[in-house]
Amino acid sequence: MILKELLAAIDYTEIVNRSGISIDETEISSLSSYSDNAAENSLFVCISGSVTDGHGYAPEAYKRSCRVFVAERKIELPDDALIIIVNNSRVALARLSAAFFGYPASKMTMIGITGTKGKTTSSLLIYNVLKQNGIKAGYIGSNGISYNETKEETLNTTPESYFLHESLKKMYDAGVTTVVMEVSSQALKMARVHGIKFDIGVFTNLSPDHIGEFEHPDFNDYKACKHSLFTDYGVEYMVYNADDEYAPDMISGSYAEKVGISGSTAKHADYNADNICYFRTASKIAVSFDCIDGSSKYGVEISFPGDFSVYNALTAIAVCKRLGLDTAQIIKALKTVRIEGRFETYALPNGATAVIDYAHNGISLKAALTALREYSPTRLICLFGSVGGRTKMRRAELGLVASRDADFCILTSDNPDSESPAAIIAEIASYFTAGSCPYVAITDRKEAIEHALSISQTGDIILLAGKGHESYQLICGVRESFSEAEIIKEYCRSFEKISN
Repeated sequence: MILKELLAAIDYTEIVNRSGISIDETEISSLSSYSDNAAENSLFVCISGSVTDGHGYAPEAYKRSCRVFVAERKIELPDDALIIIVNNSRVALARLSAAFFGYPASKMTMIGITGTKGKTTSSLLIYNVLKQNGIKAGYIGSNGISYNETKEETLNTTPESYFLHESLKKMYDAGVTTVVMEVSSQALKMARVHGIKFDIGVFTNLSPDHIGEFEHPDFNDYKACKHSLFTDYGVEYMVYNADDEYAPDMISGSYAEKVGISGSTAKHADYNADNICYFRTASKIAVSFDCIDGSSKYGVEISFPGDFSVYNALTAIAVCKRLGLDTAQIIKALKTVRIEGRFETYALPNGATAVIDYAHNGISLKAALTALREYSPTRLICLFGSVGGRTKMRRAELGLVASRDADFCILTSDNPDSESPAAIIAEIASYFTAGSCPYVAITDRKEAIEHALSISQTGDIILLAGKGHESYQLICGVRESFSEAEIIKEYCRSFEKISN
């Protein structure tokens, strides 16, 4: 793409062009905000990050033959470098990326889902319901990128803008018409989705999270970022959780048509749930309820536990009806949806049940344990750890919740990165006080899981919390292959061999 065409997409204050590079003729073959990806004919965008400053990596990009740069200030480079000065390089990257890939988001129906909990499950419920009913859909979020038969991993819940628009272009070229995207608070704060118009916006719920040195400075900043999805991105139809205490804040200032969902009939909403019933079989932990939709009432069943699953299902119903599906199509599809790493359930040969879930903070772990307690387990065993290097406030939350709400805990590792796993576990254990449930500490997560499975008995539910869909353990900056599902499957195979 010609540089002049790209520059038409951004606002810039100055161009430093000492050697007279022709803007009308210079061809740009790629964009990058990582110096390792810079090359001849690429444009390097200097991003001011929360940890590192991309302006300092411009010389490295230059060494890799890059000659065109976007920056927020003048940088020291040889005279044959062209530097475009902008006020906000993140916004510039988003606009440049959209233009470079031909504005793919504008050619598809875009659904943005934000909130503290429920983003992934709600998104994947909608995505799977659409797919099962013949709609060419795509998904972007914590569980990666999915469309047609393609599945890719992502580093962030919402990818950086260049990778995001690249993925949207691939989806559009593959025939995708509707994209369901998790929109994180960090994505909104860091302009990853800047310039995208979302036809439908969803608010799931809000509670303190991602607050820390390298994330949001406080809850108000976190809330404001979430709120911006509904005021700054052209949302025309907003589905919101009417039972959440922050719902009034989220809907304020939005010109979208507003559709409320409620988990009971106590509050008037556009979609209400009634007659909620929890049930468990050998292969699933599920919930059923009646959905009251205006003058209509119909039964819904979903293979996920707890009241929050009712909200996720109501969200999917509200969104999919907006997209033209009828009630029968939606409830038939909801009954069969399974989601990797979100209450992923395995029936063990000894009559116990193992559940893999991404619950990784105090609120989500509390919700998960409370939901599973509704199914009257013989024992509720909770295996968990906490990530290293960030969000240390979670360790207290996790320790306090698990110590009170589980019958037995196994403390172990969860992406310790460069921190000592034993030190993280010891910090969590410090919140187990007199009256807490008993626990053991096993640093190696594979050994911890095998221990949990080996001590389980008929009727027990084992919650493996924290990793969910993740297929790795992050240790000293390296993602080492790791699958909780495979460990469970191997245990079941070994159990059968012993039995035979």
